[in-house]
Amino acid sequence: MDFHYKNLQESQMLTAYERLLLDALKGDATLFARSDAVEACWEYVQPILDFKNDPQALFGYACGTWGPKESHDLLSKDGREWRFPCKNLTDTDYCEL
Repeated sequence: MDFHYKNLQESQMLTAYERLLLDALKGDATLFARSDAVEACWEYVQPILDFKNDPQALFGYACGTWGPKESHDLLSKDGREWRFPCKNLTDTDYCEL
């Protein structure tokens, strides 16, 4: 199969940039993003970028443990606990199994 779009029409096909400019001159905004759509996208993306740039501490823990002590504190502040709570929370930074 030998298929080329340029063979479908007699006139020369416009490049993407030429088509964009021509549509702008004609008032066709199909290929343009509206400002409210762009702002809505940034409302979604900006918190992700802010979180990435925020120097928040990541709590490490040893392999084979229940996780960092801070995970226990996170749930207990709302009166909750893990389904399999750590019964031997030690002075270390993690809950030993």
